[in-house]
Amino acid sequence: MVIVGAGECGASAALALREQGYAGPVTLIGAEPHPPYERPPLSKDAMADEAEPMPKHAASPQRLTEAGVTHLAATEVRVIDRQAKTVATADGASLGYDRLLIATGSSPRRLPLAEGSRRCVTLRTFDDALAIRAHLRAGVRVLIVGGGFIGLELAASARKLGCPVTVIEAQPRILMRGVPAEIAETIHAAHGSAGVHVLCGKGIVAVEDITGGVRIRLADGHAVEGDLCVIGIGAVPNVALAAAAGLAIDNGVAVDGNLRTGDPDIFAAGDCCSFPLALYGGRRVRLEAWRNAQEQGALAAKNMLGAGEAHDAVPWFWSDQYDLGLQIAGLPDEGVETVCRDLGADAFILFHLAADGRLVAASGIGPGNAVARDIRLAEMLIARRAAPSPEKLSAADTKLKSLLAA
Repeated sequence: MVIVGAGECGASAALALREQGYAGPVTLIGAEPHPPYERPPLSKDAMADEAEPMPKHAASPQRLTEAGVTHLAATEVRVIDRQAKTVATADGASLGYDRLLIATGSSPRRLPLAEGSRRCVTLRTFDDALAIRAHLRAGVRVLIVGGGFIGLELAASARKLGCPVTVIEAQPRILMRGVPAEIAETIHAAHGSAGVHVLCGKGIVAVEDITGGVRIRLADGHAVEGDLCVIGIGAVPNVALAAAAGLAIDNGVAVDGNLRTGDPDIFAAGDCCSFPLALYGGRRVRLEAWRNAQEQGALAAKNMLGAGEAHDAVPWFWSDQYDLGLQIAGLPDEGVETVCRDLGADAFILFHLAADGRLVAASGIGPGNAVARDIRLAEMLIARRAAPSPEKLSAADTKLKSLLAA
């Protein structure tokens, strides 16, 4: 068993193979020099802590060794030879496989206007986080291009360290993709209260390095300056290796419900793949989420061993910014009706219903873990294709657990 990509997904698959009783060789190949680590802390804890960032291991070297997993770090796979069933690495080595898992993740989307700037960076790896964190201290002006999760989490962390922060978003509001407007407004307000200057609906026409910093010229004629600029405008799946091998690409490496590609001996999982969600009529999606990477890694391992299990997990996303915890279960854009449940203490949940009344998503936000329990129960309702009445969903005194039991 060979796994290309040693992130959360690849590590999950490697360990799951052992948990499923597979006793043969397992090789985990990663381009980074570090053991597998979790990426969510990179824009949160790793930035906001006063101490030097440390990676949070998804699988420590000791655990991999104890599981009998061979981890090839700082190793880039260049070619998949499907006929010979081998992968070739940049150092000239060749490894054979019976089953291959592609878990190559995604990379930051580039902003062409900023490609020549020495002051513009992206955040994806632990080394990226180290480089950015080295610049963050009180008074350092930080520009963030992109009002998505990464950019906003980084903005919150930089403010905690005393940095003046400006977020530039081309869309009419922040978090346009997958987050309801009401929740985006709450997060926008939190950033405003913390002193972050959020500019929405602002196109960029030029990025210029200036003495000691960078200047971004906006389409409306204004310009903003900073000492450091972080580009956070989304991610693109790493599909070059799969595409060169002749595998189908459709917003990621295209796989079926079992995470198998068109080649019966090659699977793909995590950020790099798109797959059909039976819960939403087979809609093909690609998810960039920590839990999805974990779950798909484990499922891919089972199916590499012949289990034939379909992916049926409800999508789940989360973000922490300041004292706010945001959680989303399901796909809000599948809903045609929205029902709000006020939980008090500045917390609320939006339930998204399909035309037939079925609950297809729930979006919640509040201090700390205020929405966590109800979002978990909503996730279970979504998985069961439940159609609870809007009146009961909106009534805070109606326990979601009772709806689940019904």
